[in-house]
Amino acid sequence: MTGTSARVFVLALLAAATALAVIWSPAERTGPAPRITGEIQHFSLERNPRVPAVPAFLDASGRETTLVAFRGKVVVLNFWATWCAPCVHELPSLDRLAARFAGRPFALVALNEDREGATKAGPFLAGLRLGNLALYTDPMSRVQWSLKVRGLPTTIVFDAAGREVGRLERPADWASPEAIALIEHFVKKAR
Repeated sequence: MTGTSARVFVLALLAAATALAVIWSPAERTGPAPRITGEIQHFSLERNPRVPAVPAFLDASGRETTLVAFRGKVVVLNFWATWCAPCVHELPSLDRLAARFAGRPFALVALNEDREGATKAGPFLAGLRLGNLALYTDPMSRVQWSLKVRGLPTTIVFDAAGREVGRLERPADWASPEAIALIEHFVKKAR
């Protein structure tokens, strides 16, 4: 075997070993992601999940927090605004999704993008009487810009390690069977 063919053989062997390690790793034993159809048919799975650098945003008390605070949980990050009718329409389904996964390694962060922040979003959200959505605001749209969100509503899913695993850039019924199956897939991997 020549030096070049030996190097190619070793590289091929390393590639095969890496592929097997991924296939047989405990995190992957839950199987492939469910078929993405119905309400979330346009959800795009991230092929190379990465942990993005995301700036701080504000919680209901006006304190800064980050996605790192939710590490160990699957995070569904939804960008919405009071002036966005499709956003407001999907909030009840996000509330039901949060209730469905309560007590599990899951967090729903409905991040309001109104410039007035909690002053406007707080009373608006309270008026909707959604008991499972906490108020989070990003009045300067720093998170939106850092994640390259192109429009509202947009929902991004992060795995328990903080990697972006996919996004949907349109409204959806997040309490639909398809959406629940997708989130369940990632929540099972978080154990």
